Amino acid sequence: MQESILTQKGNAMPWARIGSAIVAIALALGMIILGGWYFTLCFQVIVFLGQLEYFNLVRAKGIAPAAKTTLFVSQLLLLSAAFIPSLTDAVFCLAGAFICFYLLFQPKLATIADISTSILGLFYIGYLPSYWIKLRVALDTTSQNIGNTLPFNGYWPQSWANPNNFPDALKVTFLAMACIWAADIGAYIMGKYFGRTKLSQISPKKTVEGAIFGLIGSVIIAELGASYLHWPSWPIAGMILGLLIGIVSLLGDLTESLIKRDAGVKDSGKLIPGHGGILDRTDSYVFTAPLVYYFVTLFLPLLPG
Repeated sequence: MQESILTQKGNAMPWARIGSAIVAIALALGMIILGGWYFTLCFQVIVFLGQLEYFNLVRAKGIAPAAKTTLFVSQLLLLSAAFIPSLTDAVFCLAGAFICFYLLFQPKLATIADISTSILGLFYIGYLPSYWIKLRVALDTTSQNIGNTLPFNGYWPQSWANPNNFPDALKVTFLAMACIWAADIGAYIMGKYFGRTKLSQISPKKTVEGAIFGLIGSVIIAELGASYLHWPSWPIAGMILGLLIGIVSLLGDLTESLIKRDAGVKDSGKLIPGHGGILDRTDSYVFTAPLVYYFVTLFLPLLPG
């Protein structure tokens, strides 16, 4: 009887993992395509849930962060990224000052750990992810082919036959995420079947072989995307973007693993069946968005045509 139950559980877990992965992919593709308020609101929910998990990990260390205050100002930060992107850095500074003000004047005397973990929660799961909104939503406002066809600045293609007519922000956002997916899948497959050399003590399952293959996967997708988008000096641009995304997505994964390891937990949460928490599924995206945003807006225009 016990063996039967274990077998049922063993069979159920992969299906739960596959099912939740399909739902997550569908939601991700939907919000990327729609853009506008749809992308912004979905992203606000993701950041909110991610910060809840982060602060639970912090409390496991006996620290008392300004969780509610950080949650609130982070939402304002995301809104500024969508509608007044030029003021996002100013809002970030003011949000940090507001968090410190709250901790300094609360009845209980705050510690260095209380302040630093609160600011990290704002920076790591608020400010850095806000660049995804800048990339998909704010970049649309400067694009010459916005093509919004839905209320609330939403977009849906009138025809799927010619992706060249899609908004530039949609194409760049999808390319960035596709590079992350390629890096994750490549690293997982190569690491699982061919990995021999441990990459870091932070995450024992990660291997050097997996990391290298993840980089290769990211570069291949970036090269294909750069060619399709007709970027100037596209072989160089694709190579640089692919390497950068592959590296920082791995760093994001290791950073979240370090936080969980220090908190003494395996997963950041249990929200996604078979996958853990929001942070477990989005850690590779945290450091990527600022890099891609500035690559497209600052570096790419400098390349010779």
